Amino acid sequence: MGAFTYMLRCADGSYCVGSARGDDLEPRIAEHQAGARPGYTYTRRPVRLVWSERFDRITDAIAAERQIKGWTRAKKEALIKDDWTELRVLAKRRAGNPKPSS
Repeated sequence: MGAFTYMLRCADGSYCVGSARGDDLEPRIAEHQAGARPGYTYTRRPVRLVWSERFDRITDAIAAERQIKGWTRAKKEALIKDDWTELRVLAKRRAGNPKPSS
């Protein structure tokens, strides 16, 4: 059995990152949509799935979730767009390098 890491865009424009066990992500998204569990998305519905990745092990999905939760909004949006070039640039900035001058 696998697991997913996912990112939701909430009604207020914020992002929620989570992970879910199993091979079907839809039931977990439906829980968020229905407000079945109290938490971040409960008052920020409706939500929309904007990114997900499947992992073979739940431990890998949880590790990815924790990493992405620590990212800036810009990095999360680059991931959503699948823009690996921008992700690399943003990662270098985070490491202390200034924004390139124009």
